[in-house]
Amino acid sequence: MVNAAQIQTKFEQAFACHQQGDFPQARALYDSVLAIEPNHVEALHLSGVMAAQAKQHWKAVELIGKAIALQPGNAAFHCNLGFVLYELKAFGDAVASFDKAISIKPDYFEAYINRGNALQELRKFDEAVESFEKAISIKPGLAETHFNLGNALKKLEKFDAAVESFDKAIALKPDLVAAYFNRGNTLLELKKFDFALESFDKAIALKPDYYDAHFNRGNALKELKEFDAAMESFNTAIAIKPDYYDAYSNRGTVLQELRQFDAAMESFGKAISLKPDFAEAYSNRGAVLMDLKRFDAALDSFDKAIAIKPDYHEVYSNRGNALKELNRFDAALESFDKSIAIKPDFAEAYSNRGVLLQELKKFDSSLESFEKAIAIKPDYHEAYSNLGILLEDMKQLDPALESYDRAIAIKPDYPEAYWNKSLTLLLGGNFRLGWELYEWRWKKDDFTSFKRNFTQPLWLGKESPAGKTILLHSEQGLGDTIHFCRYAPLVASLGARIILEVEQSLCGLLNDLPGISEVVVKGSALPGFDCHCPLMSLPLAFKTDLDSIPEAGPYLKSDPGKLAYWKERLGNSSTLRVGLVWSGNITHKHDGNRSIPLSTMIDRLPEDVTYVCLQKEVREIDRVTLESNPDILHFGDELNDFTDTAALCDLMDLVISVDTSVAHLNGALGNPTWVLLPYSPDWRWMLDRNDSPWYPSMRLFRQPGPDDWESVFMELNSALTRVYGK
Repeated sequence: MVNAAQIQTKFEQAFACHQQGDFPQARALYDSVLAIEPNHVEALHLSGVMAAQAKQHWKAVELIGKAIALQPGNAAFHCNLGFVLYELKAFGDAVASFDKAISIKPDYFEAYINRGNALQELRKFDEAVESFEKAISIKPGLAETHFNLGNALKKLEKFDAAVESFDKAIALKPDLVAAYFNRGNTLLELKKFDFALESFDKAIALKPDYYDAHFNRGNALKELKEFDAAMESFNTAIAIKPDYYDAYSNRGTVLQELRQFDAAMESFGKAISLKPDFAEAYSNRGAVLMDLKRFDAALDSFDKAIAIKPDYHEVYSNRGNALKELNRFDAALESFDKSIAIKPDFAEAYSNRGVLLQELKKFDSSLESFEKAIAIKPDYHEAYSNLGILLEDMKQLDPALESYDRAIAIKPDYPEAYWNKSLTLLLGGNFRLGWELYEWRWKKDDFTSFKRNFTQPLWLGKESPAGKTILLHSEQGLGDTIHFCRYAPLVASLGARIILEVEQSLCGLLNDLPGISEVVVKGSALPGFDCHCPLMSLPLAFKTDLDSIPEAGPYLKSDPGKLAYWKERLGNSSTLRVGLVWSGNITHKHDGNRSIPLSTMIDRLPEDVTYVCLQKEVREIDRVTLESNPDILHFGDELNDFTDTAALCDLMDLVISVDTSVAHLNGALGNPTWVLLPYSPDWRWMLDRNDSPWYPSMRLFRQPGPDDWESVFMELNSALTRVYGK
């Protein structure tokens, strides 16, 4: 018969084997003890611990449970049972076990630590913080506890406090790699990208194959706009972990920033091939397709992201933007509203919704959306800038300027806000400051013209150009070139030799502009020059204000040969001859605001007039109207360039035009020009005046309210009666 002393000896042998890592022998000895003495409480407990170590968690629960039934006041038993329940993901039961251990032993710091871990899994982060803090108060020197506290604080978005906890963990254990990594992630949240980068570098120095650290290092570099270095980090992460789909996706976002769209698409494609249900990659791919203006394909990509992740609020917002570009406005609004329904505090969706409502001329609703976005996110510089555009459209210029200033105060290097402010200033007649801020156009990502990076210096009027050859080059639209080429003779009068680079269609028209030595087709090889200036920077160079606009009279002339040709082509007319222009470039950002259907125009004009279409390009919908109105003369492809259009303009008694290049052309020729303007006009037409300081022969007809063309034509017909008896 085995006595108690022998059982104890066998137990001690089992315990020694357990401590030495000889688990098979320890298990056999524990089993032999329990075979003799089934209620040996320590053997039950430690057999349970060993079962847990062998991942036999339910057996561990049974054994430790028996030990607790025999000895309910043992804190260690309850703590170890809690740990096993944690491994079984029974986190609520685990917390209850840790609570029992703590009630027996109030200074049981291990129980507080494990309790905190279980509470984190239950997303009870406030309680987890309390548990970790209690453990630290009992035993402050454990780096892992400070690390766990930092993680819980990060979940509560108490980022500064989290960084402080990670710092304490690192001070206690300088080689704690995970603390450097999580510290870097928290600094990313604080937008302290330089410090985050430093933290990731420390983690990588300790663990060179830490692919997640390389990945997040790339994210920090991306935020710092160090795109080449970011690419290197993502590539390193992929080299270490070739199936790292997140790295492929984020690599794609960097390639997007570098405008390498094809490579970005390839990277997102690789991410999706590795993880076909990767909603974020579909979302990012959609964003690149938006940049490529492939809006249908972008919509498809966003829809796939949503199919995978139905509560993906960011994608609903971006999907709304794609639908807006496709002119599917009702569906776009529905998508923005869905985004907001999923996440009611999603400021970006409110801002995007505001932009859409503004385009739909629902100004009050748009205003409400922008104000909501700003209330949610007070430092939302994009929303302040968008709000400024809306207020300008509402003709509230001073509040618009205040809104741009708020955006600039939040983000002092924000090009869009400076650019938008410049347009509002110019619209309001503040030319001096407006021209200065207009130079911010070159820093905009989506500016319509690209910046010319010549080795020759930019001339902005600060130095004398006398004796130098200066290249004046066009930008933006054809109307802008016609508008601002008036400055070329002024530059020549300062003693400079002028080379003018413009679009092919304008070369013949501008070839005889006074002071021009040479006209060059845009895109062809340039002759030598000493300095350069974009045409639309010339008002800044000459410090133009309302009282010093140059060449207010005619500064362009028709080609005599073309004039004779078109005079014969038109023949004599006994009626008033009126040139018509009703639409501009369909790709223009504000085309829907300025262009109107031909049917809208012709149905509201008097009949006993000879109408001549001055447009070369005619949209399909307008072609039908032309065919049903054969009395409107249309020459189409016979208009080779602007020399033909200029000759036709000179042969008109009057030109009626929306805001297009032909309006500028006829004004530059000094001919009577009536321009039909939307409620929110381009800056150059200013506000509340029916004349233009740029073109004395112009008369402006303005919408009194958004989309109110009816009132414009009523006023125009009254004027036709008064001036021409029609």
